[in-house]
Amino acid sequence: MTLERRLMAEWLGTFSLLATVIGSGIMAERLADGNVAIALLGNTIPTGAILVVLITVFGPISGAHFNPAVTLSFALRREIGRRDAVLYVVAQILGGIVGVLAAHVMFEHPLLDPSTTSRSGIGQWAGEFVATFGLVGTILACIKARPSAVPMVVGLYITAAYWFTSSTSFANPAVTIARGFSDTFAGIAPVDVAAFVGVQMIAAILATWFFGWLLRETPND
Repeated sequence: MTLERRLMAEWLGTFSLLATVIGSGIMAERLADGNVAIALLGNTIPTGAILVVLITVFGPISGAHFNPAVTLSFALRREIGRRDAVLYVVAQILGGIVGVLAAHVMFEHPLLDPSTTSRSGIGQWAGEFVATFGLVGTILACIKARPSAVPMVVGLYITAAYWFTSSTSFANPAVTIARGFSDTFAGIAPVDVAAFVGVQMIAAILATWFFGWLLRETPND
């Protein structure tokens, strides 16, 4: 595939992911009548489901990263060039922001509405580290063991991580940045974005190293 097509796939995939995350968050919050657990469930299921769809559809085109942490991992593994990796990240961030704006339009929410939801502290950062480390590891291990299962495995992982991590598993710098533009159920205050992104990138680097070691074949294997 040409670089232009790959970048469009990354833009459109991340756009669709954020439109789903924010749109389902708004819908869930409106229908849950104040029940946060039900609202979170209503946000979780569509997010996991759309990931299966998007990775299946766009995987053959761009690899379906939709996530700068994943792109960083593949760059460290030299499976994507530096220039292409940077362009992937730009496409992902821009696609995510436009996806948030599209969700706002669909639900007649103010177009530009920075989040006021505080997500800070050691517990939240630890949750993001665990979520991102696990996501990158899941992708790398599944690619080696059963590549065809990656869409379903990633969707299921994120569905689970929404509930077992304290941060509800952003695990994606592009998603984190975009969610800062939405003062809705899925938002994050812009002041808290940098720390989340930093933890996510560190987790991605460590996961790439660890799973590279864990999955490496040796002559005795």
